[in-house]
Amino acid sequence: MSFSTPPEAITDAERQLRLVRLREDMQAGGFAGVLLGSTESLRYFTGLEWHQSERLLGALVTPSGLIYIVPAFERSRVETLPHLPGEIATWEEEQNPAALVASLLGPKGRLALDDALPLFSFHALAARVGIDRLADGGRLIRNLRLCKSPAEIAIIQYAMELTLEVQKRAHAMMKPGIRASDVVRYIDEQHRALGAAGGSTFCIVSFGTATALPHGAEGDQTLAAGDVILVDTGTRIDGYHSDLTRTYVLDEPDAEFARAWAIERKAQQAVFDAATIGAPCHRLDDAARAVLARHGLGPDYNLPGLPHRAGHGLGLEIHEEPYLVRGNTVPLAEGMCFSNEPMLVFPDRFGIRLEDHIHMTGDGPAWFTQPAKGPAEPFA
Repeated sequence: MSFSTPPEAITDAERQLRLVRLREDMQAGGFAGVLLGSTESLRYFTGLEWHQSERLLGALVTPSGLIYIVPAFERSRVETLPHLPGEIATWEEEQNPAALVASLLGPKGRLALDDALPLFSFHALAARVGIDRLADGGRLIRNLRLCKSPAEIAIIQYAMELTLEVQKRAHAMMKPGIRASDVVRYIDEQHRALGAAGGSTFCIVSFGTATALPHGAEGDQTLAAGDVILVDTGTRIDGYHSDLTRTYVLDEPDAEFARAWAIERKAQQAVFDAATIGAPCHRLDDAARAVLARHGLGPDYNLPGLPHRAGHGLGLEIHEEPYLVRGNTVPLAEGMCFSNEPMLVFPDRFGIRLEDHIHMTGDGPAWFTQPAKGPAEPFA
């Protein structure tokens, strides 16, 4: 694949349609407004990207309007950034932004809050608007973000393939004596070289027994001959994440690792096969654990076995709904995107995580990237 031509960015027209749907659901729920904070939901609906701080910057969505809530000294900066057209209401440093929100909302009507707003904003709004008029807007917002559009899926596909190429380049540089920190730095450089301006959003490189720690060990490590290698990394394209893990050895695997790797791959395939339209999310986690149980691993979260959920949703956040976890009855629907990573952990020995992502089509699941081929062949 050529990475010289990235996919089209999300258009303002698509964001306007998102706002139309938000307003429809907002009114159906009896809300006079939805307050978005400096969160990924602000970016999703308006295109405005802003890092959260102690100062409230966001947007109030009403049945007929879009009003940005902005610290007065940041107005000129906001005006230079991409965002949907809307009124800009400012507050000065000595003023309370919650009072501004209350005045714009009016004396009646309930306000749905972005579920990623910080707690201090909630308390300030409760004091000014009245706690009885505030409601959790998380479900309202998350339901709209849950299923991705074709444009979103195209961006995620591009990001995944870019990171897959970086994984291949990292695999090619592995040799005994290399430090994990050198690999992490190289992976960041390669993400940037292929066009991901922000480089790696995260990178876990683990060797040997450290691979049994799902999120890696503290400090640097040096690769020894025969070590198991785990590399988990991703980047962002137009805000959308990639996330891809490979676990492998460089030379012929011993029988223990080869057997464990095969079980992990079977569990990953079982998750994919269970991903049918309408299936509850927990069924995919159940499918992975059933494979492990047949091989005497687990049960439940016991080790050796799978210590965490089988997967997580992905989009503007690297971990978002839907979650493939026990008890989650949310049915799979077209457009949902999620990881497939039923990690297998053998404490103090090694861990194996094969992570690829799936998006749901009208006909069922589709891989963003093809799963690994074998314990010493990490790419299809």
